[in-house]
Amino acid sequence: MTQTQRILVTGATGTVGRQVVAELLDRGHEVRALTRDAGKASFPTGVEVVEGDLTEPDGLAPALEGVTGLHLITFGGAAFSPLETGPRILELARTAGVRRVTVLHGGGPTPLEDAVRAADGVDWTVLMPVEFMANALEWAEGIVASGEVREPFVDRQSAMVHEGDIGAVAAVALTEEGHGGQEYVITGPVVLTVGDKVKTIAAAAGREITLVELTEEEALAQWRAAGLPEDVIDFLLMAYGNTPEVGRTVSGTVEKVTGRPARTFAGWAAEHARLFGGRS
Repeated sequence: MTQTQRILVTGATGTVGRQVVAELLDRGHEVRALTRDAGKASFPTGVEVVEGDLTEPDGLAPALEGVTGLHLITFGGAAFSPLETGPRILELARTAGVRRVTVLHGGGPTPLEDAVRAADGVDWTVLMPVEFMANALEWAEGIVASGEVREPFVDRQSAMVHEGDIGAVAAVALTEEGHGGQEYVITGPVVLTVGDKVKTIAAAAGREITLVELTEEEALAQWRAAGLPEDVIDFLLMAYGNTPEVGRTVSGTVEKVTGRPARTFAGWAAEHARLFGGRS
């Protein structure tokens, strides 16, 4: 067991940030969660909530006092724009005595991640998860309403990862030695197709679910009707139609870093079965 440390988690209300907070608490560390509006944030008992904005780094100095580790995201502000304030954030972190920094990869090069990689005096780790298991929640409304999942490229493969495992890898890198200068591709334990995922959810929810394969044209119409921006649609066409090898290859990072196997999609589906119309 490592000595109790105080960690500042930014993006703490997000899908991954909440998991980083939970894992750190489970490991007995003190957690300080940064949010732009403390009145709207809800965290487990024992989490110290502080207000701050990564787009205005000079206001972060009090939040960094007494902190040994810092978890960063690459975007900020109400518009979730790429952060340009990385150098100043890292300067403040070093001054405060922060020893370890993790940054959640944003899917491509970003100014903040570049600043983290260039930082002297801290051990940095880049977290590079593939598709989140939580992305399957996008199907919940359709499953509950019609018992259907409507998707293109249904044979595409994904080594999707439980968001809790991302949090676990982050927690270890933030509190233990030996992870500085590492890029961790974080995946689940197996590669799944869309059909595999639908069958797994159906089993967990105890109901029939029909997979309807869309043509590319039908998918484009569906995404546009949902109001997705064209750049997001372009990304989906690339990711689904020609999934990069890294997204469909099991990495083994979770077990290597945390000492336990990566969590399965079946386990994730059981945890969320109620949202898909299950009775449990």
